[in-house]
Amino acid sequence: MGRSGQYIQQLKGYKAFIPAPLPPHPPLIQDDELNFLLSKASLSLGKLSGLASVISDPDLFVYLYVRKEALLSSQIEGTQCSLEDVLSPGADDEKNKHDDIEEVSNYVKAMNEGLRRLNELPLCTRLIKEIHATLMSGVRGAHKTPGEFRKSQNWIGRPDANLNTAEFVPPPHEEVDRLMSDLEKFIHSDDQIPHLVKAAFIHAQFETIHPFLDGNGRLGRLLITYLLCFWNVLDRPLLYLSYYFKAYRSEYYSKLMNVRLKGDWESWIKFFLKAVAESADMANIAALEIHRLHQLDKEGLQQSKPTSYTLEVFNEFCRDPILTAAALMKRHNSTKPKINRALQHLLELGTIKEISGKQRNRKYAYTKYLQILVRDTNSKIG
Repeated sequence: MGRSGQYIQQLKGYKAFIPAPLPPHPPLIQDDELNFLLSKASLSLGKLSGLASVISDPDLFVYLYVRKEALLSSQIEGTQCSLEDVLSPGADDEKNKHDDIEEVSNYVKAMNEGLRRLNELPLCTRLIKEIHATLMSGVRGAHKTPGEFRKSQNWIGRPDANLNTAEFVPPPHEEVDRLMSDLEKFIHSDDQIPHLVKAAFIHAQFETIHPFLDGNGRLGRLLITYLLCFWNVLDRPLLYLSYYFKAYRSEYYSKLMNVRLKGDWESWIKFFLKAVAESADMANIAALEIHRLHQLDKEGLQQSKPTSYTLEVFNEFCRDPILTAAALMKRHNSTKPKINRALQHLLELGTIKEISGKQRNRKYAYTKYLQILVRDTNSKIG
């Protein structure tokens, strides 16, 4: 068996890849470049973890950044919707969903549910199956046994590919339970492997096993966040790598394939560490920008002698940057005239803008806030 596994001929004529147990043998070669990247990624992650002591409401940042990550992760799989679609009032309403928005909404639910369940369960195959069921509920692929490891062979390749022409054929379904059990043991093993390196090993192994018929990419990216929170590397889910993986998609897939074909774990680990450092730095910058923006706009609003309702409505836009008068009335159990006066005050200050162009069911956006959030998501602010 090679360093990362081997291809095994199957009775039906194709070859399937069986990964070797983790950690790899011979062990990872930790050269100067890898050590530098590990130090840089760890430092960037430490700054990100310390955000709670710098910004007033880190949970507000988490609330919206989870949605941005959900969108980016889904875009990697071909989902076509914008952050405006995801954040618009009614996006979580079953009647108003289309398939792409529902896929993103499911990702948010899966992230939040998984983090909640980590308070009750260790990170295990049972939890992974539960999260997969949430991720795939009611969307494309929902017929492919959500929440259950696959019972048939899958493959990765072009839409017209088959088992003989696929770019990669994961292990046969009979091997999945054993391989996932081994992966679970590695997650909980008492070793000296740095957490970021271990997370990189686990992500690559999960994608190689490809234990489900659909949703493996999205769940594999969720798993990175779960691992870092489970190991207490992060106390909040602030690190998301989907932007980096999307921006360098070809290299991402190439590095994973070279692990399988050449046992080149070192190049994959370096790529992963670069992703962590850049993603953590970007999140740090965005969080501080948002914090400063909210502070400045709140100070400007207070100088304009607002009503208490105007301040409350502004705070709602800090949480949900796209809102309607109807949504605000429902949240505050308030009258339409009071809400409209608050909206008009914010419009006159230039804090928000009307983005629907309609006379009825108008949408209002905290555009300066959205411009920070939509970076790198292929979204445009109206």
